[in-house]
Parts: sequence; C-alpha cells; structure tokens
Amino acid sequence: MFNDRLRATRISRGLTVQTLADSICIGLRNYQKYESGETRPTFEGLISLANCLNVPVDFLLERDDYLESLGISVDVSLDCPPRRPRPPKNR
Repeated sequence: MFNDRLRATRISRGLTVQTLADSICIGLRNYQKYESGETRPTFEGLISLANCLNVPVDFLLERDDYLESLGISVDVSLDCPPRRPRPPKNR
C-alpha cells in the first residue's frame, strides 16, 4: 500500500516525519495522515514526496513491475520498524 511504501522510504532515507513534512511544505498532522493511510497526497504532493525522497513516483505507487520493465531499480529497504499501536479511543 502507498502509505507503507512511503513510510519505509522515509525511514530508509533517514528522515523524520517532521523533516519530510517541512520539505514538502505541509503540516505534520497532514503528513502523518499520508503514512497512516487516512488520506493521500494530491498529484503535486506526490511529485514533491518523490522528489524529496529521490525515488520515482511509480515506486511510491508500487509499480515495481513497470519500473523493472524499464530497467530501473530503487535503492530503498522496505523493511522498517512496526508502527506503534494506537491507544484505544474513549467513547
């Protein structure tokens, strides 16, 4: 999924959530929603993310077969630490 690929790429590049949010000129909470899967960036935001992370947009969109057909490989480890569980919501 896009959000998992985004998170793994950010971690692989050694960037914090705040650093990447600042780099693409959005608020921290908005960026966190990308990684949690609550929302997705605009086309312009997607391009900014790819540029900041130095990866093709197709990589973030998990189009690995397409990139492979073009002979493009991306040096990103997709292994990353598990997410912290969310605290339960109070009702």
